[in-house]
Amino acid sequence: MFEKFKLFRLIESHTRNFLKMFRSSAQKPDVATLQAMASESPLVEVYGAGYREWVRQSGTGNPHPGPVKNVQAVAVEMQLAAADETRRLEKWMPFLATTASVSPFIGLFGTVWGVMDAFSRLGEAGATTIRATAPGIAEALITTAAGLFAAIPAVIAYNHYLHRIRDFSTRMDNFVAEVVTHIEMAGQ
Repeated sequence: MFEKFKLFRLIESHTRNFLKMFRSSAQKPDVATLQAMASESPLVEVYGAGYREWVRQSGTGNPHPGPVKNVQAVAVEMQLAAADETRRLEKWMPFLATTASVSPFIGLFGTVWGVMDAFSRLGEAGATTIRATAPGIAEALITTAAGLFAAIPAVIAYNHYLHRIRDFSTRMDNFVAEVVTHIEMAGQ
């Protein structure tokens, strides 16, 4: 959870820097310049894929490529890169989901086992007072609390990060449309 928190904080600031530099430039900067300023932004890889296709198609090889032959090919390269970046952002999300869904059951299993153990000790001791049963049952309930202690933050983090991933995915899709529009306008 903490790794994801740091990652998303870093990505957010790098993405702001990237978009600021990208949108302020009349001539679209080359990938190396943008990567130096915002290396952790997923938009760098998305732009890089489109830029490489743009340069390949224009055949100029200079940092400011000319018109493209197939804008759709640039868009496809960028969309593929966006999908790869989304997968990168989703890393460890299944672990959070599994932790959130399984932890309460592990805690409940521990509680049931502890209660069975407490009753077993009751039968062996022959005592049936609350004083005899309370310590064993209290120990058993600790496992339920531990399971919930793991599950609740995992559910909250999973939902929060899933929302962030969807937000970045939408931002990448919008960025692809923005770059394609720019390329089409430059070709006219």
